[in-house]
Amino acid sequence: MKYEIDNIKKNEYNEVVNIWEASVRATHHFLKEEDIQYFKPLIFNTYLDAVELKCIRNEKGEITGFLGAADQNLEMLFIHPDYRGRQIGKALLNFSIEKMNVRKVDVNEQNDQAVGFYRKYGFETTSRSELDSSGKPYPTLHMELRINYC
Repeated sequence: MKYEIDNIKKNEYNEVVNIWEASVRATHHFLKEEDIQYFKPLIFNTYLDAVELKCIRNEKGEITGFLGAADQNLEMLFIHPDYRGRQIGKALLNFSIEKMNVRKVDVNEQNDQAVGFYRKYGFETTSRSELDSSGKPYPTLHMELRINYC
C-alpha cells in the first residue's frame, strides 16, 4: 500500500501524544505507569518541538502513525495500535531514510518488536547504554543503518 506522508501542525500535538501513549502502552510493557506519566508532558512540551515531524493519516484525516527525526537520528516512530500491521511503520521509516537522511536510531532493548523491526530494515546495533537518555534504568541499543531493505 502506498501512503502519503504529511506534516504535523502544532495544534495536532494532543493527537500525537495520544498516539504515543496508546502505542507505548501496547508495546512498552516494561515501563512503569509513573514513567509514562513522566514522559508524557516532556513529549508534548519539549520533544515534539525538537524534531521534524511527519505522519500518515487515515481517510478521515486522523493521524495513525508518526515519526520525529533530527540530525540523521530517528528520535520517535509510533503507530496507533489499531493501525499496526498495515505497513505504516515501514512507510514512515522508508520516508525518513530516503527523504530525511536518517541513519541512526536508539531503541529500548526490552522492546523486542522495535528491535526486530529496525534489524529487518537494515539497522545494526553499534553500542548499548545501561540507562536511557533520561537516566532511567532502561537499556538502550544504539543502532545504525547498514543496508536499506525498505
